[in-house]
Amino acid sequence: MTHAIAGTRPSPDRQSRERTSLYQDITDRIIAELEAGRLPWVQPWGHSDTGADLGLPRNASTGRRYSGINILILWGAVFRHGFSGQGWLTFRQALALGGHVRKGEMGTTVVYADRFIPDGERRRAEREGSEPGVIAFLKRFTVFNADQCDDLPKDIATTLPPIPEGLILPQAEALIRATGATFRIGGERAFYSPAHDYVQVPRPDAYFEPINWHRTALHELGHWTGHPSRLGRDHSGHFGSKSYAQEELVAEMTSAFTCATLGIVPTVRHADYIASWLDVLRQDNRAIIRAAGAASKAAEYLLAFRPESMVGQGA
Repeated sequence: MTHAIAGTRPSPDRQSRERTSLYQDITDRIIAELEAGRLPWVQPWGHSDTGADLGLPRNASTGRRYSGINILILWGAVFRHGFSGQGWLTFRQALALGGHVRKGEMGTTVVYADRFIPDGERRRAEREGSEPGVIAFLKRFTVFNADQCDDLPKDIATTLPPIPEGLILPQAEALIRATGATFRIGGERAFYSPAHDYVQVPRPDAYFEPINWHRTALHELGHWTGHPSRLGRDHSGHFGSKSYAQEELVAEMTSAFTCATLGIVPTVRHADYIASWLDVLRQDNRAIIRAAGAASKAAEYLLAFRPESMVGQGA
């Protein structure tokens, strides 16, 4: 459908550059999928893998199915992030439905293809009695999976299957709850967001050995203790930097110390992970001492939240 849109428009050269950039961004994403050994046009999952519904992505507010390249973009996002449904919303649509996108969530960029008639071209066509020329354009916009939103109506909100009983040990569950940390379970990545102060870890049933979920969860809570409002450690380092490596050592040992106190024995040995940071230790013979000291403080900080009923019972 052709739309006549009034007002000023970017110059043709700028529009051409923007389209080229957008085409390249999309192509780069597809190349990355192919290089990872995935065919982005073949839906690569089912309930047995991510739990996501089979079918095409849709707008959860309007019910409209996405089409074209947006199918590949949104399928890829579901697969990468472990979303449990194919429903998507813009930020404003979530608000209009009485919900909201959770703080710190990153959206997925999709595209809208359309055409418009510049005002001058429309006037020329009217004068000459000819057909106006149209300009095709692509527009970016951002959508969020329903998994990334809270307080949506029940018929729109994603209902995640419950975590099987017993996979999260009660002493760990009680401690995590007692900390008051914003702790999210889902997706395929474990991380702590310093900017938004929340922890996210995959579901325990996503782990080959679910007992190892506890090591990961307490590792990320170890990072959480370093927030400026808590123990105030340096979270500014980027991957590969010395400060980043130091913080990873602290979080890993915090997890080890806390697991030991709670009587949790992961099958993954913590030393295997610490060994990956040998370069840091070889460059600085005080790094491990500083990290162990900081980890003890972090573990003590976490364990201070234990309910009194847990203290003195080997957990």
